[in-house]
Amino acid sequence: MDLSNPWSQMSGLLLGLIGMGLLMYGNKEMRIAPIAAGLVLCIAPYFVASVVVMWVVAGACFGGLYALASHA
Repeated sequence: MDLSNPWSQMSGLLLGLIGMGLLMYGNKEMRIAPIAAGLVLCIAPYFVASVVVMWVVAGACFGGLYALASHA
Protein backbone atom coordinates (compact mmCIF):
# COMPACT_ATOMS: atom_id res chain seq x y z
CA MET A 1 0.00 0.00 0.00
CA ASP A 2 1.23 3.46 -0.89
CA LEU A 3 1.15 5.35 2.40
CA SER A 4 1.68 8.74 0.75
CA ASN A 5 -1.58 8.42 -1.23
CA PRO A 6 -4.67 9.19 0.88
CA TRP A 7 -6.95 7.37 -1.60
CA SER A 8 -4.90 4.23 -1.14
CA GLN A 9 -5.11 4.54 2.63
CA MET A 10 -8.88 5.10 2.66
CA SER A 11 -9.48 2.29 0.16
CA GLY A 12 -7.35 -0.09 2.20
CA LEU A 13 -9.17 0.85 5.39
CA LEU A 14 -12.63 0.49 3.83
CA LEU A 15 -11.86 -2.82 2.15
CA GLY A 16 -10.22 -4.13 5.31
CA LEU A 17 -13.30 -3.28 7.36
CA ILE A 18 -15.58 -4.96 4.82
CA GLY A 19 -13.27 -7.97 4.84
CA MET A 20 -13.38 -8.14 8.62
CA GLY A 21 -17.17 -8.06 8.48
CA LEU A 22 -17.19 -10.88 5.94
CA LEU A 23 -14.83 -12.89 8.13
CA MET A 24 -17.09 -12.49 11.14
CA TYR A 25 -20.19 -13.36 9.12
CA GLY A 26 -18.55 -16.41 7.55
CA ASN A 27 -17.33 -17.62 10.92
CA LYS A 28 -20.77 -17.20 12.49
CA GLU A 29 -22.58 -18.97 9.62
CA MET A 30 -19.78 -21.54 9.11
CA ARG A 31 -19.52 -20.75 5.39
CA ILE A 32 -16.20 -20.92 3.58
CA ALA A 33 -16.90 -18.45 0.73
CA PRO A 34 -17.35 -15.34 2.93
CA ILE A 35 -14.34 -16.38 5.01
CA ALA A 36 -12.16 -16.66 1.90
CA ALA A 37 -13.40 -13.36 0.45
CA GLY A 38 -12.90 -11.66 3.81
CA LEU A 39 -9.33 -12.92 4.05
CA VAL A 40 -8.54 -11.69 0.55
CA LEU A 41 -10.06 -8.28 1.29
CA CYS A 42 -8.12 -8.00 4.55
CA ILE A 43 -4.78 -9.07 3.10
CA ALA A 44 -4.84 -7.65 -0.45
CA PRO A 45 -4.37 -3.95 0.47
CA TYR A 46 -1.00 -4.79 2.04
CA PHE A 47 0.37 -6.21 -1.21
CA VAL A 48 -1.33 -4.07 -3.88
CA ALA A 49 0.02 -0.57 -4.46
CA SER A 50 -2.51 0.64 -7.05
CA VAL A 51 -5.94 1.83 -5.93
CA VAL A 52 -7.49 0.64 -9.19
CA VAL A 53 -6.08 -2.87 -8.82
CA MET A 54 -7.21 -2.92 -5.20
CA TRP A 55 -10.80 -2.19 -6.25
CA VAL A 56 -10.60 -4.71 -9.10
CA VAL A 57 -9.62 -7.39 -6.57
CA ALA A 58 -12.50 -6.29 -4.34
CA GLY A 59 -14.90 -6.41 -7.28
CA ALA A 60 -13.75 -9.93 -8.09
CA CYS A 61 -14.38 -10.99 -4.50
CA PHE A 62 -17.83 -9.41 -4.45
CA GLY A 63 -18.67 -10.87 -7.86
CA GLY A 64 -17.60 -14.32 -6.74
CA LEU A 65 -19.72 -14.09 -3.60
CA TYR A 66 -22.70 -12.94 -5.67
CA ALA A 67 -22.23 -15.77 -8.17
CA LEU A 68 -22.03 -18.34 -5.39
CA ALA A 69 -25.06 -16.88 -3.58
CA SER A 70 -27.21 -16.80 -6.71
CA HIS A 71 -26.62 -20.51 -7.37
CA ALA A 72 -27.38 -21.61 -3.83
